[in-house]
Order: sequence, then structure tokens, then C-alpha cells
Amino acid sequence: MTLIKSISGIRGTIGGKVGDNLTPVDAVKFASAYGTFLKNNSSKEKLTVVIGRDARISGSMIHNLVQNTLIGLGINVIDLGLSTTPTVEVAVPLEKADGGIILTASHNPKQWNALKLLNAKGEFLNGADGAKILEIAEAESFDFVDVDSLGEITTNDSYMDIHIDEVLDLPLVDADLVKTKKYKVVVDAVNSTGGIVIPNLLEQMGVEVVKLYCEPNGHFPHNPEPLKEHLGDICKLVLEEKADFGIVVDPDVDRLAFISNDGEMFGEEYTLVAIADYVLSKTPGNTVSNMSSSRALRDITNKHNGSYQASAVGEVNVVELMKKTNAIIGGEGNGGIIYPELHYGRDSLVGVALFLTYLANQTKTVAELRASYPQYYMSKNKIELTPQIDVDAILVAMTEKYKSEDITTIDGVKIDFAENWVHLRKSNTEPIIRIYTEAQTQELADNLAYRIIDEIKAVAGI
Repeated sequence: MTLIKSISGIRGTIGGKVGDNLTPVDAVKFASAYGTFLKNNSSKEKLTVVIGRDARISGSMIHNLVQNTLIGLGINVIDLGLSTTPTVEVAVPLEKADGGIILTASHNPKQWNALKLLNAKGEFLNGADGAKILEIAEAESFDFVDVDSLGEITTNDSYMDIHIDEVLDLPLVDADLVKTKKYKVVVDAVNSTGGIVIPNLLEQMGVEVVKLYCEPNGHFPHNPEPLKEHLGDICKLVLEEKADFGIVVDPDVDRLAFISNDGEMFGEEYTLVAIADYVLSKTPGNTVSNMSSSRALRDITNKHNGSYQASAVGEVNVVELMKKTNAIIGGEGNGGIIYPELHYGRDSLVGVALFLTYLANQTKTVAELRASYPQYYMSKNKIELTPQIDVDAILVAMTEKYKSEDITTIDGVKIDFAENWVHLRKSNTEPIIRIYTEAQTQELADNLAYRIIDEIKAVAGI
């Protein structure tokens, strides 16, 4: 069963049986449910939805199905074509649209695709709205319009350029200063739309770009999740090119990882830490990340006399807590930067521009900058789920086992030990249990993870 319905959208593998995978019928069904939801909650005569997609192979097919479904509901479509998740998020309010859909399975491999759904603010729908859409889909309570009331498609392929302009206009982005540094940067965009927009942004900031996998053809040359084990090619190329650093984005450009000048991973957890350090140094305030993110953000926030809080995993949860605490920057430890000065969404373009400006204000190399931060090490593991595994029973058993520790259960189970932590949760986007640990050495983080995995397997009988 590889059709997953969650607050992160409707995600599945292409092909297979209706209801089990993301088939054309499922794409139409959930687009119909989303369009019906918008119509049910609006008194406007004509609604508008912005649609964009990443470069994955199934994108064009799903794109055509979704936009023509909306037209059948009498909804106008602004078609951005090849785009990025943050670009669609920026476009929705600029177009005064009623919602948006990004067609991307983010970091998932090429056989996956998804409908990620936005509200009129260009932000992800909350859980309650997502539940309503699933109810509409289940009931198939759609009412399509007659031939004289069909929606229309308007094509606008300028939004990646508009997005870049919006980023360069931010007060904390200083392209003129960056230009004086004559940086050389390698970009791995996993052959998706980041291969268009990230080099364009860099060149406008006066950076020499070395492109690696920047052809937006959807043929991912490696696993598209920006983790160390997938990024050997760019680590090698940064050294060969004597580049100042490397940039890695996922297929929809909402996750950002850096490679230091020494060819080592900067660490996707430290993308947010470094950028928050810069933002807080200029505009002190509060920060938010999710419960699976590094303690290093808490340490940096404390250094700048701000307040740090952790949310449940999921961008919508981070955004909700950021609004509640007036956080000036936040995000997720997977390389997701949320900078409300532009919009409430993970945005690699904002991250790149702020990081470059921060670096240009330093005398340090990227490797030296990384070494200046609190040193934590994470181990990110997972257990594949089968129908026989009762995740809830596992989490209850682990909570009971460690009830004397500091435990949080707003999202799975997080156990905070004095020197380290472990977070166990069922993924919103894949049929897996995630096991994240953090400690002061990699060996300690790995060993904690192995111990917990063995304990889970004993409880589950696997």
C-alpha cells in the first residue's frame, strides 16, 4: 500500500491499482476533493488555483490530470509549469489566488509523486482542512460545472525569476557584498527544477557556478534525499574544483544542504543553525524547529538571548508554532529554512541567499564556520512497516520503558536524556518508523539508535 494521505498531502507511487497507488484516477479524485473543498469554503463566483511541478518523469501526466480536473470544477488555473515548492508558495498570494498545488514527492525516489496542497496564503493546509478534503474524496461528493462554466488555464513561466527578485530584495540579503567575494560554488540539483533556479540565483549574486546534475529531466542520478551517503559525487567535485562550498537541493527545492570547502558535509541539521545565527545577529528574536531537529538551534538561540521551542514534525506544525511565538526564523533539521520575512514555507532560495550573505560577512571558510558551532551528531534510521507491525503499541511500550526520563508525546515519542535524545515516530510521507538520535559523538548517536532499534524489534517481535 503506497498511497499515503496525510497533512503533507496525497503521496504515492505511480502505477498499480486505484486506491493503493497514485494512479490517474486517484490524482483526479484528490484534485476534485481539493477543488470542491475550496468551493465549499468560498462565496466567490470564480476561484483561482496556482499549479507548479518539479521535473520528475510523471510530472507532466499528473499536472495535466490535476489542472483539467480543476477546470472541470469551474476553477481557473495559473500554470507555472516547472517550478519549486517555495515558488508556488510565493506565487499564490502575489496572484491573490484561492489556493495552490505543488506536484512533487519532494525527496522521494522517481517512482513517487504527490499533490501538496496550499491555502490562499500559500501555506500548507492544516490538519482539520486536510481531513475535510479526505472526507470529500472518500464520499466522492463532487459537482462538476456545465460546459459554459469551465475554468481557464493561464500560463505564467516567470515565477522562478519573480521568486529570485523577492529574495534579493530582502533587507538581510546583500548581493553586492557577495559579488565582491567572487565565490565559486558547485550545485547538485538532482536533475530537477533546482537546476534552473539555484544557478540563476547564484549568478545574480556574482557567484561562479559549477553545475552537477542540473538538467531538469527527472532522471535522478542518485537517491534525491540530501543525505551524506547519496552525495559522494558533489563532495568529490567541490575538492576537484577548489570550490568555496557546494549546494544540494531536493527535487522541489525546499530542502537545502551544504558541502564544506574540504569536501565534507556541513550537515543538513546545521543549515538552519548557521542561517539562524546570521538572522539572530541582525534581528534578535525567537526560533522554532521540530522535535527531530538538532539541539544546536536551541544553543544558538540562547546565545542571542532568544527563546527556542520545538513543534511536532511537519512544516504546518512548525509554521503554526512560529506564528504563536513570533519566531523570526525557523524550520526543520532536514535543511528546511522558514523565513517569514518572505513567506511561511521552507525555501532553499532564501537559505542560499542568507547563507552567502553571512559567509561574505565572515573571514572564515565554510569548514571553519561549521567548526565554530556546538558539536552534535545525529543518527537517522528507519524501520520499514508491514501490516503486522502495530506502531502505536510499540510507542506505548517505549514510553512505559523510559517513563522516568523526560518524555514528550505530541508527535510519536521523544525521550530526552541528559546528554542525548531519541525521537520515534511514524513517518507522514513513507511507510516507515523513523528513529532519530542525537549525541555528542557520532558513535554515541549510532549506538543509542542501534540499542533502541533492537528494543523496538523485541517489542514488535521482528
